[in-house]
Amino acid sequence: MQPQDDISPGPLRRRVTIVALAVLVADMVTKQVMLGWVFDPPQRVEILPFLNFVPVWNPGISFGMLSNGGSAMPFLLSFLAFAVAAWMIWKAPGFRPGERLGAGLIAGGAIGNAIDRIRFGKVVDFIDVYVQTWHWPAFNIADAGITVGALIWIASLFLERETEPT
Repeated sequence: MQPQDDISPGPLRRRVTIVALAVLVADMVTKQVMLGWVFDPPQRVEILPFLNFVPVWNPGISFGMLSNGGSAMPFLLSFLAFAVAAWMIWKAPGFRPGERLGAGLIAGGAIGNAIDRIRFGKVVDFIDVYVQTWHWPAFNIADAGITVGALIWIASLFLERETEPT
């Protein structure tokens, strides 16, 4: 039995595409602002007691993973993430709204980071979250979209139940 969407596939696809585009635009705008503010000249900007903006050029994938894997590997993984997410949004039958929303967030983030790889050969990261002296690896809006999208996708697997026709 295929899961039932609350709305028809056409409007759902449009909404998810808008989510992907929103992540992409937010990512590109914030990176451009940071390139002019935090990266030139390189500086750390304290925002809150647990948040800084810092200039980081990331040769890897989200949160600096695979940064020693060569320049082709992260680009290929970004492309693969986008391709799978796009397939889920547009072609895959039976996916639930939460799964498609997660795919939209992942697709927007993957495109944002892929654009950086094409432009710079690496990704612009700038968000530094920390507690005392422990710092999470620097990230950007695209990385946040990918992470939140994956969490929504996983949660939807457990929370969105298949419905039986009555």
